[in-house]
Amino acid sequence: MKKKLLIIEDDPGLQSQMRWCFEGMEVFIASDREAALSQLRRIEPQVVTLDLGLPPDAGGATEGFKALEEILKLAPNTKIIVVTGREEKQNAVTAIGLGACDFFQKPLDADILSFIVNRAFRLYELEKENQELSTGNSTSTIKGVIASSKKMLDICRMIEKIAPADVTTLLLGETGTGKEVLAKAIHQLSPRADEPFSAINCGAIPENLLESELFGHEKGSFTGATHMKKGKIELAHGGTLFLDEIGDMPLPLQVKLLRFLQERVIERIGSVKVIPVDVRVVCATHQNLQSHIEQGLFREDLYYRVSEITLSIPPLREREGDSIIIAQALLKTICQKMNRPSLSFSEEAMRAIKSYNWPGNVREVINKVKRAVIMADDKKVTAEDLELCEASTITEEALNLRKIRDNAERSAIIQAIQASQNNMAQAARLLGITRPTLYNLTDKLGINSGEAS
Repeated sequence: MKKKLLIIEDDPGLQSQMRWCFEGMEVFIASDREAALSQLRRIEPQVVTLDLGLPPDAGGATEGFKALEEILKLAPNTKIIVVTGREEKQNAVTAIGLGACDFFQKPLDADILSFIVNRAFRLYELEKENQELSTGNSTSTIKGVIASSKKMLDICRMIEKIAPADVTTLLLGETGTGKEVLAKAIHQLSPRADEPFSAINCGAIPENLLESELFGHEKGSFTGATHMKKGKIELAHGGTLFLDEIGDMPLPLQVKLLRFLQERVIERIGSVKVIPVDVRVVCATHQNLQSHIEQGLFREDLYYRVSEITLSIPPLREREGDSIIIAQALLKTICQKMNRPSLSFSEEAMRAIKSYNWPGNVREVINKVKRAVIMADDKKVTAEDLELCEASTITEEALNLRKIRDNAERSAIIQAIQASQNNMAQAARLLGITRPTLYNLTDKLGINSGEAS
């Protein structure tokens, strides 16, 4: 992207000074509001510096505020840095509230101004990238799934392949990864889409009620059974039955479920009448079923029945780039519902979203974005609004590739020297380098013999 900067400044001396502060970008100059708006339409700059003291109100800020509002109206994504006098801090605060992204106080300091402008360009690029990801670059065709990561898009493609085939499917994944959304997608993409989708959480219902919920009961079959009730399996006839958290199903019910999966018939509690049921079964769990089988908590024969096709849903922390596009999409949706359409994430908030581990997965993103929309005071949602302040403190050193590479080389060299008992020729062979190269690296990285001993 070619960087274009528009400087709105009426002082010819400052115009000249500011023009030469920036390298590697196209710089344009405007002296008043009318010229600035004309330039804005013509060149479409990503960043604008705006002196609030423009003619005919060079001693005040009314003309500058008008220019700010009109620029944001014409080009809402443009990043505006307001320039004020040292005694005009309140004007800078007001401008930020109106939508400016930053401010700079005179007198001119080339290094500070260059830093602020380059930061604005980075913010513009980041927001543009995230907007493209959330609107166009996500190739997921699954309703309710927002994804651009390879891992999640692979899952989506597998869903599209297995949906038409009438096979029992097992979805494995942490809580909050969207297993029910994917189960519904399997149903909606299958020939059974016009039939019922019946879901039950096997871990949320007490054991003595779960059997009735699944298989139904006859009137008078137990205390409180005042009428006949069809179970979830029977209600799903012709459609799809989703058994969520099947890993928490009690063993006695696992036997009855296995019989149903083998014979495709059920008996309501209190009845001996056999009822044939035609359903597709999709199961899900966050449990390690292999471990449950070893501990005797889950039947191995049932496992093979429910896992004709098994999909492992990756947690959000392993879905590179997905956290930010999910958060952006949620922010847009939640803002519309709460009538706050102008909100967007600050640069700090986006860094925090990207660096946070998201132990609660997509469900946690929903909760934090919803809270942030309620708590945000200005037009920018901050990391504090998201309760992600700690996540946003990631250091530049942690992201510096040279430091990461040096640390990795240092660790490998120390291990090789230790393994070869300080024999540098042998250590060099272990590392796949020459001995002179090894000596150069130990000098460069400051590794001494005592450290490697």
